[in-house]
Amino acid sequence: MNDEAEDKGVRLNRFLASCGVGSRRACDALIQEGRVEVNGKITIDLATRIHPGDHVKFDGKMVKGQTPLTVVLNKPKKFLCTRDDPEGRDTIYQLLPKTFATLHYVGRLDYDSSGLILLTSDGDLTERLTHPRFHVEKEYEVLLDRTFEPASIPTLLEGLQFPEGLAKAESIQIEAKRRLRVILTQGYNRQIRRMFSKLGYKVTRLERVRIGSLVMPLLGVGEYHILTHREIEAAGSNPGPVKKRRPRHGGDPSKRREAGSSDDQ
Repeated sequence: MNDEAEDKGVRLNRFLASCGVGSRRACDALIQEGRVEVNGKITIDLATRIHPGDHVKFDGKMVKGQTPLTVVLNKPKKFLCTRDDPEGRDTIYQLLPKTFATLHYVGRLDYDSSGLILLTSDGDLTERLTHPRFHVEKEYEVLLDRTFEPASIPTLLEGLQFPEGLAKAESIQIEAKRRLRVILTQGYNRQIRRMFSKLGYKVTRLERVRIGSLVMPLLGVGEYHILTHREIEAAGSNPGPVKKRRPRHGGDPSKRREAGSSDDQ
């Protein structure tokens, strides 16, 4: 910590986020709920700053700043994004060392979906990857139960009304008759499955393949990797513009070759 930081201290929400309590925004709410103590006194003042030697407790337990840890997991299907399941189903935390049990998952993948998911102790990273104002892209490979009609693309891009808001895709790319690449910057519950369901399609396979500029490392299903600083930065920033290229499958969509059986699940 430099001299200037020692003089000014660190805002309480930022300190709590560095301890893995949650995002800064979430920590603001916890402070206002009276769940945080500084030097033995409950504080609800969001302007509170923490200096070296201060003692901070959350829900009665001492918390200390730590070097953030972020990992990427290649989530298999049939695993839940939760620490404990009342029904006894497998969870992603069973795939990780017990020392990673305090990491928070960033952006849920549902039980039947697979692919890239981050877990971190960095509250600021969690907020950057999940808050809509940052527009961080998440890319998915989607397999449908029947041939996709290109005429559906404008509806998916303009958006479909959900109870929680307007759900829309940022980009739709046709890979094969039933296989698509879908990019979102939103994160509504089961968003892709629900959007396609409204148009009469059923998603039979869903895999997240990219977050920001971070693509899946060479990981087997169920394996994890600790991210470097450069990889964390990649996850929080979208790819730059690329030159337009010819579609992988040109001509009449009805004449495009069906995807191989490896994608038919």
